[in-house]
Amino acid sequence: MLDLFAPIKCLLRKESVRVDNVVFRLHSRITVLLLLVCTILVTAKQYIGEPISCMTDASIDKDPVNAYCWIYSTFTVSRHLKGIPGRGVASAGVGQALPGDEARHHRYYQWVCFVLGLQAISFYVPRALWGIWERGIISLLSRDLASPFLRDVWTEERKQQLVEYFTKTNLHGHNFYAMRFFVCELLNFLNSIGQISLLDIFLEGQFRRYGPMVSAFLAEESPHERIDPMARLFPKVTKCTIHTFGPAGSVQTHDALCVLPLNVVNEKIFVVLWFWLVFLAGVGCLAVIYRIIVFSQPWARVYLLRGAVRRLEKSQAERVVRVFHFGDWFLLHQLAQNVNPIVYMELVNEIAKAFTTKSFADFI
Repeated sequence: MLDLFAPIKCLLRKESVRVDNVVFRLHSRITVLLLLVCTILVTAKQYIGEPISCMTDASIDKDPVNAYCWIYSTFTVSRHLKGIPGRGVASAGVGQALPGDEARHHRYYQWVCFVLGLQAISFYVPRALWGIWERGIISLLSRDLASPFLRDVWTEERKQQLVEYFTKTNLHGHNFYAMRFFVCELLNFLNSIGQISLLDIFLEGQFRRYGPMVSAFLAEESPHERIDPMARLFPKVTKCTIHTFGPAGSVQTHDALCVLPLNVVNEKIFVVLWFWLVFLAGVGCLAVIYRIIVFSQPWARVYLLRGAVRRLEKSQAERVVRVFHFGDWFLLHQLAQNVNPIVYMELVNEIAKAFTTKSFADFI
């Protein structure tokens, strides 16, 4: 079974250079991986079987019935959703349909794998966009500096090159870089909200409250007295009505009972997706708020800089933040997770020392 997931092993590889943060990776790696796994599961016939299997009278071949009910959808009867299977109802939602009964048609069935695949692509788009915009800057600046053996790479010349990059050649030139990252974070948040709305539309308004309803149902002491939200949205046994012509040309109606084995997986997938998407939307919102505060408030940048360099004096951190624009600070902060802590400490101290010269007196 592990061979099924071989194509997505690349998402599990550790990145040599980190150009994002934990929340970003939750969206662009973990969520994409989750959605691709779900897509593979719902298309794996060898483990789940045929997506539909219908039973009807012997006058019709089984294969045409399966094809017809797969294409034109199956349905359940709402008034039969309650009750114990075998006592009045064949299964949840399956029973005699009277003229006034509400019939719920399940048309989503053949589109689940495509929707999950589309979601995986949409969650990867901000990561791909940031990869284009980032242009390998962090990789170039941090090359070979993550190693614990620094004698040959962290030379005085290399140190001065980095100091000059931040204090002279590219000072105040990274605001656009930082704003692009913020745009990608905002896209992550908006995408999470959008995916919840998309699934709600796809499942005919049933997804928005699906998670809480399933939780409440599972906690119910007498579940048969309530409608199972999983059986309502993802029934495992459904009805299908087929009309054919008899020998004399009259229309004949055939009632088929269809088993949907894939819904055993679908009902779990969408419960997990509900809680995961809500979690993503929450942390995505917090990430956007955090980024706005950090970019707009110098005290926040001072606090984070001192957190990354423990021995940095407050006056030095304030000096760096005062001279740097938020984009310069952001690039320096990104560099922290890609270089040896000793390298980063010395680099920040050298930058702070460089800002004590007369040429930066106007900023201080």
